[in-house]
Amino acid sequence: MSRETRVVGRSLPRLDASGKVTGTALYAADFALPGMLHGKVLRSREAHARLVRIDSSRARALPGVRAVITAADVPDVRYGGALKDETVFARDKVRYVGQPVAAVAATTREAAAAALAAIDVAYEPLPAVLDLEAALAPGAPLIHEAWQTYTAIPLLHREGNVCNRARIAVGDVERGFAEADRIFEHRFRTAMVHQGYTEPRAAVASWDSSGQVTVWSNTQLPFEIQNTLAEILALPPSKIRVIVPGIGGGFGGKLRVGVEHFAALLARRAGRPVKVVTTSEEELTAAYPRQGTRVELKTGVTRDGRITAKEGRIWFDTGAFAGSGPGVASVATLVLAGPYRIPNLLLEGYAVYTNKTNCGSFRAPSGPQSNFAVESQMDMIADALGLDPLDFRLKNIVHEGDEGPTGQVLEAVGLEECLRRAAAAIGWADRRPAPGRGKGLACGWWTTTGGSSGVYVKINPDGTVALNTGAAEIGTAALTGAAQVLAEDLGVDLADISVVSADTFATPFDFGAQGSRTAFAVGNACRAAVADLRRQLFALAAAQLGVDAEALELRDKAVVAGDKRIALAELARLSQASGGGLIAHGTFIAPPTPYDAKRVEAHVYPAFHSPSFHAHAVDLSVDRETGEVTVHRYVVAQDVGFAMNPTYIEGQIEGGVAQGLGQALSEEIVYENGRVLNPNLTDYKMPTTLDLPRVESILVEHPSLVGPYGAKGVGEPPSIEPPAAVANAVAAAVGVRVTTLPITAEKIALALAGEGAA
Repeated sequence: MSRETRVVGRSLPRLDASGKVTGTALYAADFALPGMLHGKVLRSREAHARLVRIDSSRARALPGVRAVITAADVPDVRYGGALKDETVFARDKVRYVGQPVAAVAATTREAAAAALAAIDVAYEPLPAVLDLEAALAPGAPLIHEAWQTYTAIPLLHREGNVCNRARIAVGDVERGFAEADRIFEHRFRTAMVHQGYTEPRAAVASWDSSGQVTVWSNTQLPFEIQNTLAEILALPPSKIRVIVPGIGGGFGGKLRVGVEHFAALLARRAGRPVKVVTTSEEELTAAYPRQGTRVELKTGVTRDGRITAKEGRIWFDTGAFAGSGPGVASVATLVLAGPYRIPNLLLEGYAVYTNKTNCGSFRAPSGPQSNFAVESQMDMIADALGLDPLDFRLKNIVHEGDEGPTGQVLEAVGLEECLRRAAAAIGWADRRPAPGRGKGLACGWWTTTGGSSGVYVKINPDGTVALNTGAAEIGTAALTGAAQVLAEDLGVDLADISVVSADTFATPFDFGAQGSRTAFAVGNACRAAVADLRRQLFALAAAQLGVDAEALELRDKAVVAGDKRIALAELARLSQASGGGLIAHGTFIAPPTPYDAKRVEAHVYPAFHSPSFHAHAVDLSVDRETGEVTVHRYVVAQDVGFAMNPTYIEGQIEGGVAQGLGQALSEEIVYENGRVLNPNLTDYKMPTTLDLPRVESILVEHPSLVGPYGAKGVGEPPSIEPPAAVANAVAAAVGVRVTTLPITAEKIALALAGEGAA
C-alpha cells in the first residue's frame, strides 16, 4: 500500500461472527411463518423412461394434504442459463433418477411423506445413456430429441448430446509439435462430487392478496432466482420478492433455482405459506454437483523443457440438463492452457448430456478437473526429461506483460513468487525425505468474475453507516471485506457499519455471490458511493465551516479542515433537517478484458478478469501395504492482490484446501445403472477435521489494477490445485502415478501391486 491504512488490510472480526458462534444467526432452513405447510418432492426412480401415468388421487385424499401438483398443474415453460432445457416437472419422460415428477404440501412432514408414497407413477423404461463414452458414441440415444428447438445463446456450438463445445486456437499446433523433441500424451478422469455445504437447499414461499409472492431462500443469486421464478410462474419480476435470511454454505451449488419454485407453486395452490427443504439423499442424487470429466492432453517440449505446443480436450458429464455446463466447458479451456507461455494451442471443452442429475457449479467450476490433468502432466513430463518439476514450471510460466491464451495482456502476475515461496516453505530441495514420503507442487490461475454490483450507503444521524447491498453473504466474510473498504474511505470504524443484504425489493442489483467477486465488486461499488457522499459532505461542511470544499478531508468520523471539524453525525442531522439525508448510490461494472476474438469459438468466458495466481505444495506419506495417504504439511502461496482481511483470507484458503483434499483423496458420487450408490453422508466420504493437516498460508501481494485497494478474488482458487499437488506427491513418494480422481488407497495399493490401472 502507498499509505498507511486504518481498516483495510487488518484482521478485524467478521460483522456476522457473533450470530454464527452463538447460534442466533437465522438461516433459510430455520425460517418459518404462521400456518406454514411442509412441501416435499416426488422424484423419478428411473434413469430414462416414458411417463405412462401419474395418479395422485389417493395422495390428495390423505389427512393433512393441502396441495398436490404435477406437470399438468404448472405452465409448460423451459428455463435455464445459457440453454433453456429444463422444466419444473418431468412432462413426457424422465431423464435421470431423482428428476422431479410431483410435489405435495401438507400440515406435517410425515403427512407430506405419506402423500408422496401414495402417488402412483407408471414408467416405460428407455435405453439410458450413463457415461460420456455412451453419450458420444455414433448413433447414441439422444437425451433431448428436440434439442434444436430449445432457446440458447447464439454462440453455443451444439450437436447431438453435446450442448456446447468451446474452443481456443492459437498459432499452429502441428508446427509446434514438429518443433518439439518429445511429445507426451496422457489421459485423466475425475469424479462427480458434491459441494458439501452444511445447510441443504431450502425455501419458504408466501403469497399475498395482491398476487405477489415472497420467497425466503438460501440462494447465492437472489436476482437470478427472481427472474427464473418470473419465467416459471408466468409473472413479471415485480411480483416476485426474494430475500436471503442467511446461507449455510453454497460453494456454487445454490446458484440456480433449487426448491424455490416448488415452494412458490405449492403455496399458490394451497393458499398458505410452504416450506421445502431437501434431504441429504436429495442433495446427493438430485442437486447440482461438480461434473465428472475425461481429459486428454498432448504436449510437445524441447529437450531443455520449453513447451512448444499443447492440444487438450476435456469432456464434462453435465447430466440430463445443461445447467452450468456450457460455461464450465468454456472456462476449462483457459485452465487447460495453464499459466504458461505456449505459442501453439488447440484446446476444446465439451459439455455432454447423460442420464444423470444435472450438474452445476462448484467452487472454481472446471478448475480442479482441468488443473489436475495439466499439473499432473507437467510433473510427468519433467520426470521423463530428468528435470526438476519446479524448474520446469519456472521455465514456462507467464510473467507481467505476457499474453494469456486468448490474447489478453496479463498484469499483476505474482506466479513466480508464489512458486518459489511455496517450494521453499515445503522444503522442496529434499523432495523425497524418506521411503514412502514425497512432496508435490501444483500451480494455476483463476479469474475474478465480473458482472455489476450496486450499493446504497446512508450515514445515520448517530454517525453510523448503513450499507445496503444485493449481494448475499455465503460464509466467506466477503461483505465484511466490502464494509472494510467503506469504513476506510469514509473515515469510520468497521463497527460503525451495518449491512442489509440480498432483498430483491429493497437492495440494488448484484450479479451474485459467485466467482470470487463479492468483496471485489461490492468493495468497488462502495468506493463509488463514498465518492458521491464525499461530494455531499464537503458541500454541506464547507458552508458550515466557512471554508472551501477543496480544503476538506474525511478523517476520524468527521469532515476536517485544519483545526476546524464537524462530525459526520452532525452533518447527517443537518442533511435530514434540510431534506433527504446523506444517501449515495454506488455502482461497479467490471470493465471488459480485451482479448483476440479470432482465437475463440463458442466461448462463454473468453478471458480471465483480474486473474489471480497461486501455487500449492504438499508433503505426504503413503503406506505401501494399504495405499493409505497421510498428509503431513500443506502450504499455499496465493497472490491475493491486496490482503483486505488476512484472517478471513486464510480461512478461505484453509476451507478451499479441505474441499480440494476431499476431491483428491475420497469424494465421489458413485453411479451404477443410473442410480447413486452412496446417497448419504456415511457412504459419501467428505474429510473431517481429523483428516486434515494444518494449512500454511502465504499471502502474496501483486495489486490488481481494478480491485479495491488492489484486491483480487480469493475464495475459489484454494480448491483448484490440491488434487494435482497430491497426485504429484504420491508419485514422488512411491513411484506410481494415479490419473483418476479420487486417488483412493485402493487405487494406490493396486498400482503398487501391479494389479490395476491407476
